[in-house]
Amino acid sequence: MSVRVRRVYDPPEPEDGVRVLVDRLWPRGLAKDAARVDEWPKEITPSTELRRWYHAGEGSYEEFTGRYEAELAGDEAAEALDRVRELARAGDVTLLTASKTPERSHAAVLARLLEA
Repeated sequence: MSVRVRRVYDPPEPEDGVRVLVDRLWPRGLAKDAARVDEWPKEITPSTELRRWYHAGEGSYEEFTGRYEAELAGDEAAEALDRVRELARAGDVTLLTASKTPERSHAAVLARLLEA
């Protein structure tokens, strides 16, 4: 099982496997055919409130991670997360985000949870 995180603006690579967009909003200026997104499970994206709170700089990444993991424990999110976990068990999965710092984003939290 291989789960990796990449920026959605980076060109697709053959080793990406299933490309999963993990942002709630479609990335600005990116054509859907150029993104080559296979899945877009909005249920596993941070809530609008959490996303705004974190981007406003009101809390630490660690606090964001805890709040986000609590959101992922909800029924709908847990079901969608299980679906992505199944994809990862079957082959390579690339989590795509528009974040400029993917290593400190919700995508990194998802990757860690999927690999656990």
